[in-house]
Amino acid sequence: MAKKKKEKSFSSFLNNPIDFTLVITILLLLGIGLVMVLSASSPSALSKSGNSYAYFSKQLIFAILGLIAMAFISKIDYRFYQKFYKHAWWISLLLLAAVMIVGDEVNGAKRWIKVTETLSFQPSEIVKFLMIVFYSGILVKNRDELKLYGKGFMKHCLFLGPIIGLLLLEPHLSSSVVILGIVCIMMIIAGCKFKHFLFTGLGAGVPVLSALIAFSPYRLERFITFLDPWKYSTDEGWQVIQGLYAIGSGGLFGVGLGDSKQKYLYIPEPHNDFIFSILAEEVGFLGCVVVLVLFAIFIWRGILIAMKAPDMFGSLLAIGITALVTIQVIINVAVVTSSMPVTGMPLPFFSYRWYCIIYITM
Repeated sequence: MAKKKKEKSFSSFLNNPIDFTLVITILLLLGIGLVMVLSASSPSALSKSGNSYAYFSKQLIFAILGLIAMAFISKIDYRFYQKFYKHAWWISLLLLAAVMIVGDEVNGAKRWIKVTETLSFQPSEIVKFLMIVFYSGILVKNRDELKLYGKGFMKHCLFLGPIIGLLLLEPHLSSSVVILGIVCIMMIIAGCKFKHFLFTGLGAGVPVLSALIAFSPYRLERFITFLDPWKYSTDEGWQVIQGLYAIGSGGLFGVGLGDSKQKYLYIPEPHNDFIFSILAEEVGFLGCVVVLVLFAIFIWRGILIAMKAPDMFGSLLAIGITALVTIQVIINVAVVTSSMPVTGMPLPFFSYRWYCIIYITM
């Protein structure tokens, strides 16, 4: 009897209806992203490798692998991950520690682990998802204590200490901010009191962030450049200014797909973090609105899925994934439009990175 019950439970999960609105939205974002990678990367790829399609071909492979993984993982009952939420924390710790030991140092930062001469990965991107699984599990387990400050709020914040500490040693402040944002949203949704975040943030968070900026020369330089990028137009302000030129020249309808001027080695690696500026230049304000509306639909469907989840773990898992995409989109667009200091933040489904697989799979 127990065996039949298990088979029935598993088959009922497989027969759950698919959110076609979300799937179509993801496919549209991915499709537009691939087109923009092809357009934005062509000059850089031709300059570095002699092949205009070098970056696009890799991104296409990553996208196909992501879609295959999405189809496979969608058949796995999400409650399976709840059994291993503690392992997610330890794996995160090991991955970030491995970066310190065997990671490649680029421009003074250790963030990547090289697998082959042409393939490397950034463990912090995997850690973001692992933290979502971990906090979904532990918040469910300790739900009765969440309204308390010591045994609830502070106890769960302490788990972030080693993770954020290792990220800051890389250093990787932007990933730290994203993970903090995700965890804060998940804890509030789970039942932690907002006033605990407010008091702790004002009492400790703001001073610590200010110190991290003030006592780090490159972070301080980025902040000063943000205040007046044109004062440093030939140095730190170059990328931001060229991105703004691209956005401004796009106007309402854009200069035409493939006709960007700023991608011709004016913006460094335009297919990465500043791909939104090329999007704005080529398809204009209206094209950007369409993309942002698609992201808004993604967020709406994510929240709806969280509200309809049959249990708290599933709800928190959906909220965490939605928060991850939301925070990264907000930061990326804010950086490109010079609304906040420059930081390395990819645009989900768009930026040329192997971990577009992760976003598609989630």
